Amino acid sequence: MNVAPLNRTLEQELNALLRGASLECLACGEFVMRLPQGGLFCPECGSGLDTNVSAEPARLDLFSLSDGR
Repeated sequence: MNVAPLNRTLEQELNALLRGASLECLACGEFVMRLPQGGLFCPECGSGLDTNVSAEPARLDLFSLSDGR
């Protein structure tokens, strides 16, 4: 009997985390804590996920990129 590999996408992992099916931090693999406001926080690596914030594309003007000019 062979073991079949299980590959999940990032979206599947996030959905499992948000609905409570998974309690594993996506960054470091430790257990996450549910915050009273509904977000998730990893006390090991400090990463967090706020469920009340909508996803937005990154804005380059927020980063100070210097090319030496």
